[in-house]
Amino acid sequence: MSNSTETPDSGRFLKVAERAGELRDVKAIVFDTFGTVVDWRSSLIEQFEAFGRRRALPADWTGLVDAWRGGYEASKDKVRTGAVPWTNLDDLHRAALDGLIEAFDIEGLTEADRDWLNRGWHRLTAWPDAVEGLTRLRRAFVIGPLSNGNVALLVNMAKHAGLTWDMIFSAELFQCYKPHPDTYLGVSRLLGLESGEVMLAAAHNYDLSAAKKLGLRTAFVPRPQEYGPGQVADLEAEGDWDLVVRDLVDLAERLGA
Repeated sequence: MSNSTETPDSGRFLKVAERAGELRDVKAIVFDTFGTVVDWRSSLIEQFEAFGRRRALPADWTGLVDAWRGGYEASKDKVRTGAVPWTNLDDLHRAALDGLIEAFDIEGLTEADRDWLNRGWHRLTAWPDAVEGLTRLRRAFVIGPLSNGNVALLVNMAKHAGLTWDMIFSAELFQCYKPHPDTYLGVSRLLGLESGEVMLAAAHNYDLSAAKKLGLRTAFVPRPQEYGPGQVADLEAEGDWDLVVRDLVDLAERLGA
């Protein structure tokens, strides 16, 4: 008869304990921003519907917002593939918006109106847990967005939403969009850290997968309402991430912040 005290769960508990020890090396946490930290969809729909009421301009604003985001990857792919030179996200958004305004038959918009609509991404609202979670995490870690948003967009968004970052890690700094390795590795380079001393927190599995391959620690933060009631992707963790948390407050608690 074996004298072992191991149980069927012993291996799992040992793995969790080992991983917790590894996470003690984390010195900085960077965050995917659109969807993970801020609720872009509800924010834009609310802004645009209010604009339409003020201007007596009825339109399918929800459809426009969903179509706008739906073309997000295709817009960035033009830069990724070299079809167009480096173009920041504000300019990619504006080119897409102009086309959608025509497609949705929205008439009578001035240049100032189009600019205001495009800058809606600068005025996004944080998820309810975000400000508290980030405030707590900042006490123990260097924090910042690692986002495809350009610097001006991310700075203005932070002011609007009350996000107290230590640093803005924008794709604009690296002249390439995620998931290019230079975006993730650029964080550790700028901070003088090893990859394993940086954690990415994100609501998107592809983002975490790219970061993990480069040695970053990973935390999945589910946002099942990011794309509205019809969301089908990123409803749960799809990889062996270091942490899977409920929200950013839970992330702070799990990391002792």
